[in-house]
Amino acid sequence: MIINLLIEGGKATAGPPLGPALGPLKIDVNKVVEEINKKTKEFEGMKVNVKVIVDENKNFRIEVGTPPTSALILKEIGAEKGAKSKEEVPGNITLEQVIKIAKIKRGSSLSKTLKSVVLEVLGTCLSMNVTCEGRNPKEIIKEIKEGKINIEEK
Repeated sequence: MIINLLIEGGKATAGPPLGPALGPLKIDVNKVVEEINKKTKEFEGMKVNVKVIVDENKNFRIEVGTPPTSALILKEIGAEKGAKSKEEVPGNITLEQVIKIAKIKRGSSLSKTLKSVVLEVLGTCLSMNVTCEGRNPKEIIKEIKEGKINIEEK
């Protein structure tokens, strides 16, 4: 059985929606809650998709989705929302933070390399009007493509 949930990172509880969904399956809800909270801790303050997969022997495994790239960027820059106009800059992100987000998103991205996922994240920064290293993300993208900035595969 697969139970799909939308839970705030690190804040799952035995109450609804999890408890009532797992109760009939007679598995230890507290263990499931503990595992979900451990796996979603890094997404604190954001809603994440969580799948609880229970087999016929009452064993379970947890699969955690990732929040949208825009939500991860907003968390990194400490902003509630993106720009309201083309002139407004909601914040600045470092290349290190972009790489951190790219590593989180890598599993759900269709891109094969970390460099490609970094370029995707920078594209999202561009659409949100978020600067990177105090500059327009287009400049950083260009430098990465030209090889002036090297993104190491790790």
